[in-house]
Amino acid sequence: MRSSNPVFTRRGFSRDGGYAGFNAGPQPQTGNPYAGGPSTPYAQPGNPYAQPANPYAQPQGAPAGGLMPPQAPARPGVMTIDAVVSRTAITLGTVVIAAAAAWLTDMPIGLGVVFALVAFGLGMVQSFRREASPALIVAYAVFEGLFLGTISAAINQYAPGAAMQAVIGTMAVFAAVLFMYKQRIIKVTQRFTQFAIAAGLGFVVLCMVNAIAAMIGGGDGLGLRSGPIGIVVGVIGVVLGACFLALDFKMVEDGIAYGAPEKEAWLAAFGLTLTLVWIYLEFLRLIAILQGE
Repeated sequence: MRSSNPVFTRRGFSRDGGYAGFNAGPQPQTGNPYAGGPSTPYAQPGNPYAQPANPYAQPQGAPAGGLMPPQAPARPGVMTIDAVVSRTAITLGTVVIAAAAAWLTDMPIGLGVVFALVAFGLGMVQSFRREASPALIVAYAVFEGLFLGTISAAINQYAPGAAMQAVIGTMAVFAAVLFMYKQRIIKVTQRFTQFAIAAGLGFVVLCMVNAIAAMIGGGDGLGLRSGPIGIVVGVIGVVLGACFLALDFKMVEDGIAYGAPEKEAWLAAFGLTLTLVWIYLEFLRLIAILQGE
């Protein structure tokens, strides 16, 4: 069965039996791009993933839970949960530091728009790359943080406390989705992935149309970012962000289960950062609307 995560599907990940690295029996060599073989760039002599008695596969009936298969001995050069956490800490830390700098220096909102466009461009470039670029991801985090600090400071002037409330809301969504994912309340299936991606693309296109209408006709364009309709759209945005968080967790879990290269941890960090920024912005907009912005 091919991975339901679009990132790993694009890289050729497939797996027979089991769900997301759990309850999986021995895996055939042909399904794992990191198993040994002449056509595999990551093949290592004596790769345990190429052996019938895979020491990293869960036995049938093993309990599910966690983002990493238990009892998996650490191996050099492969993606681990520690690598993902450390890279995510770097990217999110960069976003926070840059945002604080923009906030404290009171950068103009026009400059914030420029930062947003640069961050969008860098994010798109990384999204279409087949490999993670740490320098590109950190650069994206810098410009994204500058934009967030600028827009947060501007909104906070008219809706005091909005930025802190948005941070708390983002953290709450992250914790809730992580808990439900670990408990398998949320299951990232192929249908779930297709729905999340289609809905997310539709949401982004709708927001872009609304922004263009606002630039042409002034005001709020189609009225999707103010009043009761704006509240509904904001809630939908948070829910879609939560769905993409689940996809990010699936990516991390699959990467560890498949023995992906350690560099893929940067890709996981990029995905998590991108999604958390999305959720934060939706919360910020929601709070501004609710406070009469």
